[in-house]
Amino acid sequence: MYVCLCKGVSDKAIRQSVEDGARSWREVQRETGCGTQCGKCACMGKGITRDAVRESLAFSTEELAYAV
Repeated sequence: MYVCLCKGVSDKAIRQSVEDGARSWREVQRETGCGTQCGKCACMGKGITRDAVRESLAFSTEELAYAV
């Protein structure tokens, strides 16, 4: 779904930005342009970014667990 109509940014693009290493809303904004024009999409974009970062961090900690 499109999150930012002004810049044509989808939720998939935001998640991809996080996969590529973005760890904050500012970094996602810098990479995608989401929320930089009218700003109406900022709340939705922040929420998607927050969820994607949490998922990414949870996935990375699962890889560290091992049986003792």
